[in-house]
Amino acid sequence: MTVAEKQTTSAENLMINEYVDVSTQATTRRLKILMSLLYYVPHRTGLTIHVQRVAEELARRGHEVTVLTARYKISLPRDDEMYNGVRVVRLWTPPIPISRGMVMPAYPWAALGLILQHDVVSIHTPMLETALMSVLAGAAGRKVVATHHGDLILPEGGLNRFIGNTMFAMYKFMAKRAARLIAYSQDYADHSYYLQPFIDKVTPIYPPIHMPPPNMERARQLRAEWSKDGGPIIGFSGRFVQEKRPDLLIRALEVVNQTYPNARVVFAGEYDIAYEDTWERHQELVKQYQNQLIFLGLKDDMQYMADFYAACDVLALTSDSECFALVQVEAMLSGTPVVMTNTPGGRVPVQATGMGKLANVGDWRSIGEALVEVIHSRDQYIRSREEIEDIFSFQQTVDQYEAIFQEHARQK
Repeated sequence: MTVAEKQTTSAENLMINEYVDVSTQATTRRLKILMSLLYYVPHRTGLTIHVQRVAEELARRGHEVTVLTARYKISLPRDDEMYNGVRVVRLWTPPIPISRGMVMPAYPWAALGLILQHDVVSIHTPMLETALMSVLAGAAGRKVVATHHGDLILPEGGLNRFIGNTMFAMYKFMAKRAARLIAYSQDYADHSYYLQPFIDKVTPIYPPIHMPPPNMERARQLRAEWSKDGGPIIGFSGRFVQEKRPDLLIRALEVVNQTYPNARVVFAGEYDIAYEDTWERHQELVKQYQNQLIFLGLKDDMQYMADFYAACDVLALTSDSECFALVQVEAMLSGTPVVMTNTPGGRVPVQATGMGKLANVGDWRSIGEALVEVIHSRDQYIRSREEIEDIFSFQQTVDQYEAIFQEHARQK
């Protein structure tokens, strides 16, 4: 081979294995990244949205991204599929319910095979297989980067206590061996019983948030449909589950009604959840305020959600525990202020932007008072979309993930 031919081949290999980050003009190596989590799209929670957005943006940047997940519905494709540039490997799950979890018999050898094909492993917790992934990655000479999406909080009960203790033990085994742990914020990391013992390994990265601008005409139509005699609309975006405490928001209407008796609460999200009885337990409360409550069910169209937020006067999040809640920033980007309970991590968007008010955790009266204040003085809490995007930059979030994966990827 001539010198010229060698130079040409070398240049071609560089083009295959590296690309230039135009924002920094730095040469970045193309990676093979394996992401592991229990649920992936079309399942819709803050965790799955988080992973999907990071995975698809990394794939868009030229990295090879594979997601290993459960085939939690028989209607989902078997084994492999390409979804928006990301390879998705779904494993069969027998009908053995374990609270929110599932059993994947083929997981050990499927995971090991994929780990050997990739440069770095990204685990998303809480997940039962965290310890197993740590062992397999270590055996294959690959490093683990784990993103923690919130301490596991389950309803009361002996089985749930056993599950919670087991999950935490598995997490601790993995965390001791992980190269890096990623938290949604430093505030959450400082208060998380999962993260606190390993705080020296923690890097805070805001979640990836992307929201289309609302269609204001459609938002006005939704408002006209939901509003009672021109009264204020209070939005709630999330599942009707114990940790989200939707019952506190409904009870807060007792306070809100003293000033705004024609207020309505519009719930966007699943409400009859298979693994919890929260919906059934609060039926008496739901019936008491049924004329002021609207339940939309799950909405997975982001444009609809942007219009939903814009139609609301305020978004309420009444959780007992919340590591961040992406829906807060989604609402802010749509021009809607937020009332959030003062939970570690969950309070960060309101504190960082000033676009809302914090209420006491578990206190429906405090929540009601905060809602009245924000509705009454709404203009004081409004910030521009540009301000919110500057604080919670999608590109910066993915840049940070990319840099961490580059740092801990195997050296070829």
